[in-house]
Amino acid sequence: MNKLNPKKLLNSKWTAVPAINKEKHFIIIEVEYDEDSNVIACVTEAIISKSQYPISWRDLKNAQNWLQGWK
Repeated sequence: MNKLNPKKLLNSKWTAVPAINKEKHFIIIEVEYDEDSNVIACVTEAIISKSQYPISWRDLKNAQNWLQGWK
């Protein structure tokens, strides 16, 4: 399980395992907060194609699908 600090999500780097549409390196470009300043969602962007994918920030905790940093 990846340890996450919700306040440091923006601009963090991630590697998708397995690759998503043949892309594996992503960066968090947007973080959405609720009225209590809790993170509810974020948007990842593929480094090469600039494709964007919405994701629940809690999904990033699953080390089976996401690795912190670029591997």
